[in-house]
Amino acid sequence: FKPAITVVIILILTSISCSTTATKIKENTTKLKFAKVVSVTFSGKENNYTFNVGIESPDTGCEQYANWWEIVSENQKLIYRRILVHSHVKEQPFVRSGRKIGITKNQTVIIRVHMNTTGYGTKVFKGSILKGFTEYSTTKNFAVALAKEAPLPKGCLF
Repeated sequence: FKPAITVVIILILTSISCSTTATKIKENTTKLKFAKVVSVTFSGKENNYTFNVGIESPDTGCEQYANWWEIVSENQKLIYRRILVHSHVKEQPFVRSGRKIGITKNQTVIIRVHMNTTGYGTKVFKGSILKGFTEYSTTKNFAVALAKEAPLPKGCLF
């Protein structure tokens, strides 16, 4: 009799534990609805810089992935966009570079990432070549109209 009760109790506790773990995993996944920039490095010379942008995103495949990162001026003009042609489900965070970006060393810019499902997040990097780049938060509506400007992705490979 006692061994049977013990088995039932163990099964109930295991079920509760698995349910709690699944809930926590789901909560963690759903908390990150937007992609965010996590690092920025650069090299080159004035008006010809290469940027390497680190991105963390809740990619699940082509149905939900970070589809570009971009550099925007403080007055909300698109300077450069790097299209991401596939999802990065198993590579988080990931870094992708962009080349021949025509900005001066003193020009302050915002570097941000876009999700194909939720658009722009507010966690970006801001700065200049001269002073460096640091984490920054924009408003939800900062330059959202740029999402319609070319170049735009033509699809997702995987």
